[in-house]
Amino acid sequence: MTENIIILAGGASSRMKKSTYQNLSPQKIAQANKLSKGLIELRGKPFLSYLLENILNAEFKNVYIITGENPQMFREAFENNLNFKSLKIQFATQYIPDNREKPYGTADALYQCLNQYPDLKDDSFCVCNSDNLYSLNALKILKNANSHQAILAYDIDHLKYPKERIARFAVMKFDDYYNLTTIVEKPEPDQIANFIDTHQKIRVSMNIFLFDGRLFFKYLESCPAHPTRDEKELPTALMNMIEDNIKVKGIPIAEHVPDLTSKNDISILEKYLSEN
Repeated sequence: MTENIIILAGGASSRMKKSTYQNLSPQKIAQANKLSKGLIELRGKPFLSYLLENILNAEFKNVYIITGENPQMFREAFENNLNFKSLKIQFATQYIPDNREKPYGTADALYQCLNQYPDLKDDSFCVCNSDNLYSLNALKILKNANSHQAILAYDIDHLKYPKERIARFAVMKFDDYYNLTTIVEKPEPDQIANFIDTHQKIRVSMNIFLFDGRLFFKYLESCPAHPTRDEKELPTALMNMIEDNIKVKGIPIAEHVPDLTSKNDISILEKYLSEN
């Protein structure tokens, strides 16, 4: 059980900016091309507001939002937001090394956050994306998990995405006790069928985790960059920890996770929010 959650909001949003679109207003197109995804307005509020509402209702206390090197718009939106006055919202910055043009990946973002808030190195915390709308149910399950470390394992049959999009998610394998044994980021499409579990399900990560800083920090610190994508990714740090026989419990879950990746997702999400 934890009272802390860290939100990854420091990405470059390159897929959003490069994506094509249909039936979007000029204002929404401008926001998608300029803003971080969590700041794009949906039904009059930044997208991240909807996630923070679920975080608040799940009874988290401390929220750490990791932004890029220009956090001002996030601070203006959320630092003194009266809707979230019972949350302690703090900000960490993911700095870009001098020899790079874009952030160094999710493991690097979390590593920098823990260095900026050292108390987290001795505490437990959840981690999630800023561009996924995780349900209240999902957040409560992970927050109140009995395990020191856990990952929500989503049944792909309940994710309302085309197969080619699901193939870009990280796919997972578990042992008979549902401890994580393998996580593969962006697997080859013909490999996905090899990950069927004992319940005849294929489970993927939607990047929502529970970690113990006392166990995980050193794997963030030593995380190597992916040889192709040249980013330090959380699944890499996670696998290095598992290879040292540190357990991460998989928690099966069967529900959709709305996602804001491309411009076409904006209208889909606005429809979803109006119906839910």
